[in-house]
Amino acid sequence: MSEIQNHSFKYRNIAGALLFIAGVVIFLGITSAETFYPDYNTAQNMISDLGATEPPNSIITQPSATIFNSTMIVCGLCIILAAFCIHRSFSEITVTVPLLLFGFGALGVGIFPGNYGVVHGLSALLTFIFGGVAAIVSFKIVASPFRYLSVILGSIALLDLLLYYILGQTSPFAVFGIGGLERWIAYPVALWVTGFGGYLMGNSEEE
Repeated sequence: MSEIQNHSFKYRNIAGALLFIAGVVIFLGITSAETFYPDYNTAQNMISDLGATEPPNSIITQPSATIFNSTMIVCGLCIILAAFCIHRSFSEITVTVPLLLFGFGALGVGIFPGNYGVVHGLSALLTFIFGGVAAIVSFKIVASPFRYLSVILGSIALLDLLLYYILGQTSPFAVFGIGGLERWIAYPVALWVTGFGGYLMGNSEEE
């Protein structure tokens, strides 16, 4: 195996580990923050409420806020670094750019919690949009059946987001409440991140 191939597999393996860590941290971090938040309701409370509720009367509940914000910062950094490694391995800019923007969005959510208002909202929107896009375009560098699963998960997230902005509370996903609707955007992407990380690590080992 050439030195170039060795470097490619090394970066692929690192990217996989970073994405897998990000996925695990997302789920465990959110779950942990929820347990410390009094009367938290997954149907009525948005995920970002764990960091801080929206202004003007923002509520910050500790230690939930620290756990959630730290979770998003760690995840954002892991995804950004993974995007760099994936670019070094695959040189597919149409995959790495959405992944990079997804990572910056997640990082922004952690740095600018809900009490930052517009800045937080833009960061969350960046995360949701490019998380779904990154999942879909990853089909270019992965094989079946994960290729199709990635497209399905990304499409679910983007469809939910689109229907909410078009239909509002009449969206089919609104039956889950605003918190449940948001989770149907965030969790498919988080599942993809975890699966993509596992795929890259396993693919590197196999090759």
